[in-house]
Formats: sequence, C-alpha cells, structure tokens
Amino acid sequence: MDPRLLSYARSTRAYLAATVALGVVHAVLLVAQATLLAQAITAVFLGHRHPSWALLAVVLAARAAVSWLQELAAARSAAAVKSELRGQLLDHLIALGPARRRPAGEVATLVTHGLDALDGYLARYLPQLVLAVLVPGIVLARLLPADLTATITIMVTLPLIPVFMALVGMHTEAQNRRQFRLLSRLSHHFLDVVAGLPTLKLLGRARAQAGIIARISAEQRRHTMRTLRTAFLSSLVLELLATLSVALVAVGIGLRLVAGELDLTTALLVLILAPEAYRPLREVGANYHASAEGLAAAEEVFTILESPEPARGTRTPVSGPIVFDDVEVRFPGRAEPALRLTATVAPGEVVALTGPSGCGKSTALAVLLGFATPTAGRVTVGGIPLTDLDLDAWRSRLAWVPQRPHLFAATVRDNITFGSGRPEAAAEAAGVAGFVAGLPDGYDTLLGDAGTGLSAGQRQRVALARAFLRDAPIVLLDEPTANLDETTAAGVMAAIRELARGRTVLIAAHRPELVSLADRVIEVGTTGATVLEPA
Repeated sequence: MDPRLLSYARSTRAYLAATVALGVVHAVLLVAQATLLAQAITAVFLGHRHPSWALLAVVLAARAAVSWLQELAAARSAAAVKSELRGQLLDHLIALGPARRRPAGEVATLVTHGLDALDGYLARYLPQLVLAVLVPGIVLARLLPADLTATITIMVTLPLIPVFMALVGMHTEAQNRRQFRLLSRLSHHFLDVVAGLPTLKLLGRARAQAGIIARISAEQRRHTMRTLRTAFLSSLVLELLATLSVALVAVGIGLRLVAGELDLTTALLVLILAPEAYRPLREVGANYHASAEGLAAAEEVFTILESPEPARGTRTPVSGPIVFDDVEVRFPGRAEPALRLTATVAPGEVVALTGPSGCGKSTALAVLLGFATPTAGRVTVGGIPLTDLDLDAWRSRLAWVPQRPHLFAATVRDNITFGSGRPEAAAEAAGVAGFVAGLPDGYDTLLGDAGTGLSAGQRQRVALARAFLRDAPIVLLDEPTANLDETTAAGVMAAIRELARGRTVLIAAHRPELVSLADRVIEVGTTGATVLEPA
C-alpha cells in the first residue's frame, strides 16, 4: 500500500482499522465453521448424534453478516477517500495556477475515470491484502496442533504465491501506467479537437484529426488488450500454484488417512482449511489487476499534490513600486530560462512588456499573480518581497485579463459579476453594452461553455468588464487584442484606455497600436538586459 494514501486521505486510516478488525473476526469465524463442519460430517458418517448444527448455523450467519459489513465499509470508505482526494487535487490545482497546471484533458480523466478506478483498490484489493496476512496465520495456528505435517506443507508452499505474484505484478503495473498515460493523452487530444472543431471544419482539417484520434484510439486498444492478456495469464499462474499446493496437502492427507495415521475429523478439518489458507492470496492477485489502473491514477494524483505551491506570506500588501530585481524563472525540461528581467514599475504607470514570442512576457505576469516562482532574484511591492505577502490579499489588488479568457456556461451577467453585483456600469465602460443589446435576452442570455455564442472580441470585452467591475489598483493584460481584427481591436483598446486611468497597468503586447497606449516600454529578453524606450 502506498503510504501517501494515509497522509492525503485521512479517512483511509479508519477504514483500514475497521478492515483489520472485521478481518480478524472473519478469520476466527472461518476456523470455527471449519471445525464445526468437520465434526458434523464425521458424526453423520459414523452415525453419531451431533448437537452443534444450530451453532454451525449461527457461525454461518455471523460470517455472512461480517462479509456484508466489510462490503459496506469498503464501499463507503472508497467513496470518502475518492471525495477527499478529488477535493485536495482540485484545491491544489487552483493553488498552482494556470502556469503549472496539467493539460485540461489529462486533469479531467484523472479526476473522473482515474479516481473512480480506485474503487477496485479500496473496496477489493486492500481488504484482501489484510485478509491475506490474517487468514493464513490464524488457519496455520489452528492446524499446527491438529496436523504438523500438513501445516509444514502449507508453510513451505504458501510463500510461492506472493513471490510469483510480485514478479507478475511489477510487469502488470508498468503496463497499466503506460495505458493510463495513453488514455490521458487521448482525452486531452480529443478535448482540444472538440474545442477547435469549428476552426478545423472551416479549414477543412476535421477529417485529418479524425484519423489521428482513430490511430491513438487503436493504440490505446492494443495497450488495453495487452494488459488484460497479462492479467489473465498471471491469474492462471496463481490459480495453478494454489491448486497444486492444495492437491499436495490433500494427497498427503489421503495417504495418511488410509494408513490410519489420521482420524477423520482431523483429515476433514485440514481439507476444509487448506484451500482457505491459499484463497486470500489468490484473490489478492486477482484483485490487484482490477485495481492497477486506480493505483496508476493515484500515483499521478500524488505527483500533482507533491508539487510545491507558490510561496505564501502573511504580510499585508502596501502601495508602492513593483520591482523585478534580477528575476529569473526556469521551468523543468527547458534548457533556457523562461524569463530574465530587471525592471521597476511605478504606481499609476502604464507599462508595455514587449519582445519576441517565448521571451517571458506572460511569465512575468504569472510571477506577479503568484502562479510562477522565481528561481533567482526577487520581486518586491512597496519594498516588501512578493513571497512575504499574503497571496490572497495581494491577488485582491489585481485584475487579470488573460490572452484567452474563459467564459462559463452561464449568463452574460454571471460571467461578468460571478454571481454578485450589477454589470451595467462595467459593461458600459468595457463596450459590452453595445452588443448585449442585440442578444436575445440581454444580460440574461445563456452562453455555451467557453463563451460559445460570442465572438472572440466580445469574449475579450466581457473579460475587460470583469476587470472594470473588480476596480483593482493593478491591472495585468496579456495580449488582450491577440487574434482580433483591426475594428474589434480598436474597440478593445478604447476600453483598455478607459480602464488604465488612475491604475498601474502592465500589458504584454505585440501590436504597435497597443504598445502606444503605454507610458513606457520594457523590452523583455532572455539575456537579462532590459531596454527602456519612451512610448
């Protein structure tokens, strides 16, 4: 069992304690049932009266009740653990921010199908893992005084099953990891294709993407069938070992019973309990394959949860200049730094960050938002290091308009106000009121996911209206006119000009007309040099 499951999902501890307690009771009842059944069969065979039929019925009913309680505890605990992990995962992804976030398709697969696969691990594999330790021990403790030879035979053959199970399990685990990664990649690609389907259709590339999805799906199908083949073959190996081991015990019992070295009650007791000693280990092997996909998903969840969050301080933000002091940001897998910057932004100043694509303009904004952490240098606000500030309080002073703002499947009103406040004044200032008047239900017009129903320029203006409504002293704009035609861009720039009054504004910009809105231009480059030009 992965110990991280205990630290991230605390409800697992109570579940394991209940599983152990119920497992002990179940094993004791199993031994009692075998003992009573052997005595009853012997009494019937010898023609004696056996008074313990009622007790045997009670034991059988108790075993059924314990099994039901195990199933109930497993189902409820699995639901609690999955809910706890989902909550922590989503909270952590929000804390990481978009700069460190996994692709949306991978996250969607992980949060839904991936964590749902933990049912097999929590409800089947873990209980059997506990029983695989408890049941053989209790069974051997009962057989030892009854038949030393059979006990030694079981003790010698029993370790063979976990040895082969481990050898097969390592191979299966690697295959399941590959399968889950391929499924995540397929989900992400499919989500991207669906999101861009109108554009692909317009450019006549929809059929080509259908072929790519078909190829990835076929690869996923091959991996799945290969994993299932391994699972079936490994189950065959475990079943064969267990069957041969039980047969070895049974042959010894039969020979000694014929020779008169054993009484019938003891022989029946050994024959009934011997398969039960191997059964938990066989079921562990069978349930492991059913839970392997959930384990692969849990590994991905733990990897995300262990990624460090942005530093959070406790100091209250104050007004003052924003200073990038020899800031350098590096991301894993990249040889060159994503950003090198030394600059100062005075309060109330409108600054344009320019430079070639990939030079770090968006990364500079991500640093201010707390989504990216400098690997060298520091950022100060009013002389206070950004890492010392209360991140929530600092973000409350920011309004951020990303290059591709996300609109929710909600009304235009809710997309501007997020459910609180009135949008009219902010919408008027951002130029939203003009096109809202032409919508069927005005501000109550329901949009599709990602703002379906509005043009790119209209979505950009809704995002600007959010910034107006927020009325924050610092505004961060990331390529707000990218992919817009000149007429639409002119309207958006007029809204930006209005938004910049009396505020500190940083604009990541390419367009000369957008740069012209700034009081000062900072050329961002990976060389660390900062070139200042008058706007």
